[in-house]
Amino acid sequence: MSQRQQIFGNVLTPNGWLRGGISFEERILEISGDEVDPNKNSDLYVLPGFIDLHVHGAGGKDTMEGGDAIETISRMHAKHGTCAMLATTMTAPMSDLERALASLSSVCNQRGTQAARVLGVHLEGPYINPEKLGAQPDFAVTGSLEKVKKLDALAPIKLITLAPEMEGNLAMVSELTALGMRVQLGHTMGTYEDGVAALEKGATSFTHLYNAMSRLDHRAPGMVGAALAHARYAEIIPDLLHVHPGAIKTALRAIPKLYCVTDSTSASGMPDGEYMLGRQVVHKCLGGVRLADGTLAGSTLTMDQAFRNLVKIGLELDDASKRVSTYAADFLGLSDRGRLQENAYADMVVLDRDLNLIAVYIEGEKIDLKNA
Repeated sequence: MSQRQQIFGNVLTPNGWLRGGISFEERILEISGDEVDPNKNSDLYVLPGFIDLHVHGAGGKDTMEGGDAIETISRMHAKHGTCAMLATTMTAPMSDLERALASLSSVCNQRGTQAARVLGVHLEGPYINPEKLGAQPDFAVTGSLEKVKKLDALAPIKLITLAPEMEGNLAMVSELTALGMRVQLGHTMGTYEDGVAALEKGATSFTHLYNAMSRLDHRAPGMVGAALAHARYAEIIPDLLHVHPGAIKTALRAIPKLYCVTDSTSASGMPDGEYMLGRQVVHKCLGGVRLADGTLAGSTLTMDQAFRNLVKIGLELDDASKRVSTYAADFLGLSDRGRLQENAYADMVVLDRDLNLIAVYIEGEKIDLKNA
């Protein structure tokens, strides 16, 4: 058991800001302090640790590599304040997916030292529309509940992205939901009506909103229209490359629990150059990651930068914090993560007044931020 520790500052709790302290071990034991306006003093900010539900890679490593790649990935993101994450796969042949998930089994059961907690797997494809691959390799196939179950037996699938208009996928939504998986709609050419039908079957979110989905038109609202009209949850990439700030603000007004993801690749935390995203070669340059034809292929975003970007475009600190932490936890049904309250996991980030990371704690363990 970890030793009792304490940190102090402007603490963001579910009931508002307190100027005080948190006592914790693996979980939070006590929070004490007085109500405060954090803008009226110079104390550090203490916020819930970030949660990222769409992580392909980092530090030159890709989830699809298998082996110990996830150790590098989860440690690099921990240094940027990500306390919990979903390891995200690519559309690939079944043999590749089996190898990748087999390598994730142990880390899903036991968090590595100095690493983010891997909550499970985000299976992004292969049940997507081959006409909306984005940066996904061309291995899209017809949906198969039995194959999903086979993969889930290797490592827990918490979230699956699919295109509801493809053969068999709509019927599969309710079956996946019954297994306890969250279903997101993405990499889709589906109509507005396809999106609404999938939501009625139990789908609950949209993958990297706006990107790789049918667009909004006033006579053909598309999948974007279904999300803006009906979604309670959706993920969005706030690197300010994938989505214009104005489109982010539109989504914020329409979707109550819009939450942020990085969609980070092996190029995250690395110099410009050539990297792998599943079986795809991608190029990091000019602050982004692209295929040879210029298509955006994931990002190099980290969650601390995502938080700063939200504040940059006008969100208040408490609202921005919920969108990089609390709402993702709510989406997965986790009441003991993504919030600073007694008995929640001691997942915390400490930031200075310029919103730079000063300290990160994951389940009470202080993360070494050197070389971040």
